[in-house]
Amino acid sequence: MDAPRIGSLRGTFDFGALTLRWAEWGPVDGRPVVCVHGLTRNGRDFDALAQALAAQGRRVICPDVPGRGISDWLPAGALYAVPTYVGALMPLLAELGEYDWVGTSMGGLIGMGLCAMPAVAMRRIVLNDIGPFIPVASLARIRDYLQTFPEFASLAALEAQLRRVHAPFGALSDAEWAHLARHSARVTVHGTFVLHYDPAILEPMAGPLADVDLWALWELCVKRPVLVLRGESSDLLTTETASRMGASTGVTVETIPGCGHAPALMDPAQIALIQRFLED
Repeated sequence: MDAPRIGSLRGTFDFGALTLRWAEWGPVDGRPVVCVHGLTRNGRDFDALAQALAAQGRRVICPDVPGRGISDWLPAGALYAVPTYVGALMPLLAELGEYDWVGTSMGGLIGMGLCAMPAVAMRRIVLNDIGPFIPVASLARIRDYLQTFPEFASLAALEAQLRRVHAPFGALSDAEWAHLARHSARVTVHGTFVLHYDPAILEPMAGPLADVDLWALWELCVKRPVLVLRGESSDLLTTETASRMGASTGVTVETIPGCGHAPALMDPAQIALIQRFLED
């Protein structure tokens, strides 16, 4: 597998300075696609998809959202929220001109938030197992696994944890799990391994939880073509929500077999769905 280019952009925001970093694939003059990961993940989750799109001449940018991977952490846990992420990405997006968006889970919520911004240059959007309604039970499940931040004696032990927690990603190969583990790991000063995100991302979920209802925002999202991917056993994007999304003009809903929350977008069939949608 080829290595991506690593880009960075430093900006100053209300909370202070921040360096955003990303993996980039494909020709620098290609039409941009921005791929944004889920809550505890990072931009290298998209390597397989990014290389496939790059082979079609697309410039693919896969940021590490602040607090994850090689981007800076935020100074306070309460800042880990979609409005902060939208603001942190805006300087990068402003340099791209028109772009397509692929967002997994949290990355999809960020994309939906961008749709509410004036003069947004998003051409098409792929929402991977996320929608404008999130049941409280799925949020509680996510909070439960975030409440522990274990250290691992080896990378193999960290990979085993990923296989347990992210089994709903689908039937990944050993090489794919190893890839996720390698880019999900941070080595501590003690020589142990931890997951490569700021444990403080849990803070906004520390209080009472409730259903998330963003249907008012959905009306802004569907001003452009939308592809919705739903893991067939997902507890976060329910069949009812996906059906309601699919009733909107310009929205295509595809169910991904053998997955829950969320399809890993490493399988060739999943990648092909996105390629075809972005080619139209």
